[in-house]
Amino acid sequence: MNSKHYLRLLWACLSVAIGAAAPPPRPNIVLIISDDQGYTDYGFMGHQQIQTPHLDRLASQSLVFRRGYVPTSLCCPSLASIITGLYPHQHQITSNDPPSAPRAAKGGRGSTPEVTARWNAALDRLPTLPRLLAARGYRSFQTGKWWHGDFSRGGFTHGMTKGARHGDAGLTIGREGLQPIYDFIAEARARQQPFFVWYAPMLPHTPHNPPERFIGKYQGKKASQHMARYWAMCEWFDATCGELLAHLDQKQLAENTIVLYLADNGWVQAPDKNGFAPKNKTTPFDFGHRTPILLRWPGRIQPRVTDELACSLDVVPTLCAALGIEPPANLPGANLLDARAVTGRQHLFGECFTVRSQTLDDPAKSLLWRWMVTDKWRLIVPRTYAASGALADIPSDRYLTPDLITTLQAAKPMLFDIRVDPREERDLATRHPDIVAAMIKTMDAWWKP
Repeated sequence: MNSKHYLRLLWACLSVAIGAAAPPPRPNIVLIISDDQGYTDYGFMGHQQIQTPHLDRLASQSLVFRRGYVPTSLCCPSLASIITGLYPHQHQITSNDPPSAPRAAKGGRGSTPEVTARWNAALDRLPTLPRLLAARGYRSFQTGKWWHGDFSRGGFTHGMTKGARHGDAGLTIGREGLQPIYDFIAEARARQQPFFVWYAPMLPHTPHNPPERFIGKYQGKKASQHMARYWAMCEWFDATCGELLAHLDQKQLAENTIVLYLADNGWVQAPDKNGFAPKNKTTPFDFGHRTPILLRWPGRIQPRVTDELACSLDVVPTLCAALGIEPPANLPGANLLDARAVTGRQHLFGECFTVRSQTLDDPAKSLLWRWMVTDKWRLIVPRTYAASGALADIPSDRYLTPDLITTLQAAKPMLFDIRVDPREERDLATRHPDIVAAMIKTMDAWWKP
């Protein structure tokens, strides 16, 4: 028996059969989403400098997917995919911003109120996670990042965001404490209702302005000031997670609360500037999309670590299965507590779009790349590959660097062996045309714009 088959057998033996016994009555749910954090940047993922003791402890108590992914590397569509379980081309929130207004109407910048209203209303028609939970009597609370106007757009019963682009008052969570979450939990308990907390602070996202108690640990560790500040931001985020998890312990809620953690997209800190390095968020490369995914449910989920593929699209079907809720039809994700579904997964797909949407009606017009990842390979296909007409044109986007524009203009797929080349420095597409062709065929069966 080879090692892969042995690990899958071990997984099956250890996995939790949710249907084997009645779950506790409506467990609480806490969804923790970090913002712009590299998948390597945790103690439990092997980082040698960054200290994340609270997430390390959570990982030791969790089912840990080391090879988790988000389908797109922009904050807004990534969060929309987490809450809906759908790809951006399905929920049609592909970008961070709605299309620009006509130049004559608005000087070529921003969007009209009518366009913004349509953009914010995109989630109104969808069975989001809070709406699914509300049908079971859950109170839900939005905090942190939220891009679609009032929190109620996502189906939350309570929230902090009223209308601004990133999340207005919601962005104070974590950076200015967690009292709004504590108050919400207290009210839910007083009403004897299960609760769902969306904790998506803008951490470790820029501005990288950590408290002095964190930055002092990293200065002088053979790192630039920019790197030290990012590392300190990761620890600051970890500390806020520790406060939230400690509150669950203090209120004797941890045993009946599912905690799920992931990042909205990856990050690669540039050592020489206050920003990201190449092959980071907004790009089609692995570091922009990978994130560890953690699931803790004491007494119900056996703690273990796996390198099987997982995705943020799995959040909705997994929680639906855990709670005995019928999930929406045709969700592309998998139940991460189902051993057969996890070990049987052969690949994941993703897509990258312009930061500002080109149109509200056709996701393909904002597309830059599609990608596919397997246990070994990562294939990146530019929008210009085998395209004609408008699809072959490259839309303007301020995050398209000269190197990225070159890859689009070349119109050639890129293939990387990410097991031996995790930084994707050696394109093997010309050496393995058969693999490229087979993967493109599989990708086209998923979505061919």
